[in-house]
Amino acid sequence: MRSDTREPPAKYIMDAHAVWDDMSILAARPPKNQVDPRRPYAYLVEPECAANGLVEDVATIFLTNRECPFRCLMCELWKNTTNQRVPVDAIPSQIRFALARLRPAQHVKLYNSGNFFDRQAIPRGDYAAIASCVAAFETVIVENHPKLCGDDCLAFRDLLSTQLEIALGLETIHPEVLPRLNKQMTTESFQRAAEFLSDHNIATRAFILLRPPFLAESEGIEWAVRSMKFAFDAGVRCCSIIPTRDGNGAMEQLRAAGAFTPPSIRSLEAVLAEGLAMRRGRVFVDLWDSERFFDCQRCGPARRDRLLQMNLTQKFLPAVACECEAGN
Repeated sequence: MRSDTREPPAKYIMDAHAVWDDMSILAARPPKNQVDPRRPYAYLVEPECAANGLVEDVATIFLTNRECPFRCLMCELWKNTTNQRVPVDAIPSQIRFALARLRPAQHVKLYNSGNFFDRQAIPRGDYAAIASCVAAFETVIVENHPKLCGDDCLAFRDLLSTQLEIALGLETIHPEVLPRLNKQMTTESFQRAAEFLSDHNIATRAFILLRPPFLAESEGIEWAVRSMKFAFDAGVRCCSIIPTRDGNGAMEQLRAAGAFTPPSIRSLEAVLAEGLAMRRGRVFVDLWDSERFFDCQRCGPARRDRLLQMNLTQKFLPAVACECEAGN
């Protein structure tokens, strides 16, 4: 069953003449960072509420590889990618490098700034070596575009001795905003991918944007919640809410034109509360660089800490009280 995708309220912000395609998005970009194709550009271990309800450690390895071919309007992950395909065995080498320097964890995320099953990013010839590298983990989580969910996913799954989970970028089900993100995806293609993966015993999580371009704050909350409902209806087991950021050139231009404003941490609070109340799967909010979303420096840190604890416990916690509430 699909969630409600009715026309949005008339008060959302939309410039009918702006069209962002590959050419205009590329033209707005600053330079890429220098990266080494034999090394991951970052790696860390952090706690997460696992599917079993326990708080367990997750090793996240940010792999260096070729840039994603889908140039989404809001994306800045391309900053740490190469222009050429990395050599065979470069990805397993990166994984071994990171794991040798990280403390033990129960789960691992292999995030490659794009699509794990893009053969120009992760060579299929590396699948067996990658599977060997991550054999000790209970869950292996990768990210992928819905259009690239097919036989390669099954081939990699069959090499693993653990649970495969694929994170899919849904972003938003807003019927006018999603096409303008240049993601080259529809809600129908997302649903097909999620159902295909579920039918083949591959778990899924969805990335959902909070306040993408062209939406006001209240619509950002509304459509993030609608998008979560759609994702759960499609069989997704976990939703991760990403506050939309600038930093890629295009978003700065949209912000200057009044078509984008980053969401408030209060909106993150509202969406997480709504998601947890659904009781349909795990819901997380992304707290990386969360200081930029504070609208009050007195209570911002306490609000961030509350969200972190809600992420870990998957339970609603009492709201943070602050004098600034009188003005909101």
